[in-house]
Amino acid sequence: MENLFTKLIGTLAVILLVAAFIGGSDVLSKFIKTNKKWKYSIVFGILGGLFGVYGNVSGFNLNGAVVSVRDIGPMLSGFVSGPLGGIIAGLIAGIHRLTLGGITANACVVATCCIGFMSGFISIKKHELMKKPYVAFLFGVLAEVFHLSLVLVMVKPFETALDIVKQIAVPFILINAVGFALMVTIITYTERQRNLVVEQSRLQSELEVATVIQHSLLPAVTADYPGRKEVDVSAFMEAAKEVGGDFYDVFFVDGNRIGFEIGDVSGKGVPAALFMATAKTTLLNCIRDIPSLAEAVMTANNSLCARNEADMFVTLWVGVLDLTSGEMTFVSAGHNPPVIVSGNEPEYLKSKSGFVLAGMQNVKYTENTIKLNVGDTVCLYTDGVTEANDKAQELFGEDRLIKCFDGIESASAEEILTGVKKAVDEFVNGAPQFDDQTMLCFKYLGAEGKCENRE
Repeated sequence: MENLFTKLIGTLAVILLVAAFIGGSDVLSKFIKTNKKWKYSIVFGILGGLFGVYGNVSGFNLNGAVVSVRDIGPMLSGFVSGPLGGIIAGLIAGIHRLTLGGITANACVVATCCIGFMSGFISIKKHELMKKPYVAFLFGVLAEVFHLSLVLVMVKPFETALDIVKQIAVPFILINAVGFALMVTIITYTERQRNLVVEQSRLQSELEVATVIQHSLLPAVTADYPGRKEVDVSAFMEAAKEVGGDFYDVFFVDGNRIGFEIGDVSGKGVPAALFMATAKTTLLNCIRDIPSLAEAVMTANNSLCARNEADMFVTLWVGVLDLTSGEMTFVSAGHNPPVIVSGNEPEYLKSKSGFVLAGMQNVKYTENTIKLNVGDTVCLYTDGVTEANDKAQELFGEDRLIKCFDGIESASAEEILTGVKKAVDEFVNGAPQFDDQTMLCFKYLGAEGKCENRE
């Protein structure tokens, strides 16, 4: 009995190892490029038959009976590819068993073919149920009981058949049933991992598309846009994930007034990006349609509140600059105060801030006014800049940010943002960031399009 157990377990271990390698490496899929089910059945039927043949060769001879794990091959093929695969595997393993001879040969051929067919038939009807290890084990037990029952019926004399069955029943049933359950577990796990990889690849592709779409929603600030000599504008957005909730916008309210806004949606990822698109479009329409900036922001807030099933909110700073006079009206809705540089003195443009957008309806916002001189610079940013942290979890902070604007009176908007981004990156020094970083900088050059501080 001990030798029988050892022999069967050794054979089973080899079959499981080979099956795990084939399933994990996806070898078969490289050679099977077809949607035809019968081709899969043939291939897996042959594979299961080879497992059965190996089981025969490695079997234990007992009084003319070959005791082996042969039935696992047809059971496996039936489970994977249905009745056709199970029968093919059963025929291959059974015919090979027939060539070995012995008093149980005929019974084993019939039993092996029937077991392959039954495994395939049940798998088609109850495949998900059969994936469960305990169900696979139970099927293996019943299949081997059926096999031994055929031996008792077909092998003569009955006393000899009964003596063989008594000696092999426990190890034969147990090892084949456990082996089939382990095989099903390996296949199911491999299938789940493969599907997970495919799903991750699909999601990654969709996120890459979402990234492209999100960036297309933001204006490309170039030499051609906004295309006015009165202002020099630059902007960038760097999402913490593939897509984020930060946004900026540069738009014309009319022929002589230009709007600048920056916002930060609560949350990260795709939900924040979708809400960002809604908020940006709503704000643009309201600001262009309503003369008062404060009323425009209030209207946009009410509209966002009415469509805010996700309970998200937006912080916002928006300003409208008269390109002729340099007068700028602005509204803050819970956003960080921008940096304004007038002459050589950078400072935060602090004012009374209203409540965030989409948080509560009918909020009234305060409209502020400031007169920009030629050469003045305004830099908008989100909290991902000031809250960027290094590996010691220290924040970049407002003090470091304001120092970035020392001596920038002759620098362009793009050069200013490049300097700030460099300072943040050097401070962070490779530490992972968990918030989006967005900045929008504009310099007022006056009606003549020249900066007094430039040569």
